[in-house]
Amino acid sequence: MLLEYFIWGAWYVTMGTYMSIFLESTGVQIGAAYSALAIATMISPFFIGMIADRFFAAQKIMGFLHLIGGVLLVLATKVTGNTTFYWVILFYSLLYMPTIALSNSIAFHQMTDPGKQFPWIRVFGTLGWILAGLMIGFLDIERTSSTFYMAAVISICLGIFSFILPNTPPKGQDSKVTFAGILGKDAFVLFKDKPYIIFFIAAILVCIPLSFYYGFANLFLNEEGMENAASKMILGQISEAIYILAIPFLFNRIGVKRILIIGMVAWILRYFFFAYGNVEANLWMLYAGIILHGICYDFFFVTGYMYTENKAGEKIKNAAQGLFTFATYGVGMFIGTWFSGFVTDHYTVDDEHLWKNIWFVPAFIAIAVLIYFILFFREKRTIKKAAH
Repeated sequence: MLLEYFIWGAWYVTMGTYMSIFLESTGVQIGAAYSALAIATMISPFFIGMIADRFFAAQKIMGFLHLIGGVLLVLATKVTGNTTFYWVILFYSLLYMPTIALSNSIAFHQMTDPGKQFPWIRVFGTLGWILAGLMIGFLDIERTSSTFYMAAVISICLGIFSFILPNTPPKGQDSKVTFAGILGKDAFVLFKDKPYIIFFIAAILVCIPLSFYYGFANLFLNEEGMENAASKMILGQISEAIYILAIPFLFNRIGVKRILIIGMVAWILRYFFFAYGNVEANLWMLYAGIILHGICYDFFFVTGYMYTENKAGEKIKNAAQGLFTFATYGVGMFIGTWFSGFVTDHYTVDDEHLWKNIWFVPAFIAIAVLIYFILFFREKRTIKKAAH
């Protein structure tokens, strides 16, 4: 888990900065590169469900994917055109995203009580992301291609290491797997439940502000003059790790609607802090915008997964989580990455980014989603399960 998420954190956070410096990319081109992971998120469940789970041991296919992935990360630094770079990142993403599900499968296969044991293993993933940010700062490689090389080395190491992980055999060709089943068709019954539909639409829309942060926050902080911005951005992951502990406590105490509203208010505050922050008098605003990541992410997405699970019940729990991931990190992030690219280009004059105008856009989108959610979301304190 530590190595799995170290790889992602090593190249993903600073990719926009790399593209701007070395490829002279436009906002749309940066957004397109980030959309590659959204496309991979939509496709990888089908690869896992229809091929990997049925024919291959999870640890072996994970090793194979990471070895090829390491080569592609090196290749990404050798290309000079934005179009070629996009295709390399897309191909890499199609190999990397399935390894997240595979790493989870390997972990679950060894556990007697995944509900209690898995969070303590998965937290090492967050630590891996944090360690990647610290290493980028320590080695002073944020504005170089070395971030990709670092990710490539760890990818190859994890590829080799995967082959000695505990055996996780395939489920076999006899397991019934369908295209509709992988998409989470069984969870479509949740759409008969009006509060869940309102929440589901809000979850897709809130991925648009999220895309602005993932795609352009590092470039913004570097252009503002913040030193070792990638290392400072790990404060967001630290706050995420802290706030996630508060979610189960708050979930029953203040109710799902209030938690989700707090999460959306945090999105609005973050982007206003970024709009008015600078490295001089208002440096605290930049730090506040980063640290708010924990509330932004946990109070909406982690709560969303818990809400989805409670709505679905045990029978369609997995299908419901798959559908939620497909809609948010797939469809929502795909829309958001492209939209954020267009907005960034729109507010770029003579190669200068008008960051205040850029950050106002996700702030106002978050305000619109918040108003929509407050007006239409009606859920009782005790969550009523959808009729299956």
